[in-house]
Amino acid sequence: MSDSRKTVRTLPLHLILVVVGTLMVVPLLYALLSGFKTTGELSRNPVGLPESWVVSNYTGILGSGAFWRLVGNSTLIAVATTVLVVAVSALAAFSFARFAFRGREVLFTVFTMGLMFPFAVAALPLFLLLRSMNLLDNPLGVILPQAAFGLPMTIIILRGFFREIPGELEEAATLDGCGPFAFFWRILLPMARPALGTVSVLAVVTSWNNFFLPLLVFTDPKWWTIPVGVQQFQGQYATDTARVFAYLVLAMVPALAFYSVAERQLVGGLTAGATKG
Repeated sequence: MSDSRKTVRTLPLHLILVVVGTLMVVPLLYALLSGFKTTGELSRNPVGLPESWVVSNYTGILGSGAFWRLVGNSTLIAVATTVLVVAVSALAAFSFARFAFRGREVLFTVFTMGLMFPFAVAALPLFLLLRSMNLLDNPLGVILPQAAFGLPMTIIILRGFFREIPGELEEAATLDGCGPFAFFWRILLPMARPALGTVSVLAVVTSWNNFFLPLLVFTDPKWWTIPVGVQQFQGQYATDTARVFAYLVLAMVPALAFYSVAERQLVGGLTAGATKG
């Protein structure tokens, strides 16, 4: 009886999950199947299965060096941004969480205010600054601003996790001759792996999906990233809709594959931070 009541109680939640999952999967499936059609067939038969599977739409893109260059550029920028933002944020969060100094909360509030600062407002001054520093058409012109805009959220997440580490543990490490940095490096960081994994996943996904900043910084096609490449490809093959669908699907595959691998780490880090203590 209790099992049946539990089933009835959770049925609305399951229905909501099914609806949300369907809304997410159907567009992806539609794009995947559309990439196997010709543009003419896509006009005649937009929702059915392909009459003749046009694999060349996908193989032609996969055989293009330009596509893999976009993937490599996006990977390079995402990894470099993640390493930089996590390293700087971890040190800053450690200071905010474990040290008491005058103006700490004021300075932390200044960092958190960065969450309310939209990138579009900074586009023009950022472009002028990067131009003055000769960082246009340079990966650092994207990596450094992305890391800067990623600091507020990353610091907030890591500070909350670092503050939950018992003070007795730090006192014991100090009695054993462990200094502040040694405690941070040898004890705190290994214990914070779930939180570090969470912020790393968020940084990679944010960097991978960033379109406006690479478009602003890069004019040389050799440094274009995946989002910019999708936009340029769509403009170049505007009349070949089926090929555009194929390109969109292949552009999504790396991000989906990464998220499928890192999803457990992301959820585990969030739940660990929520339930710790």
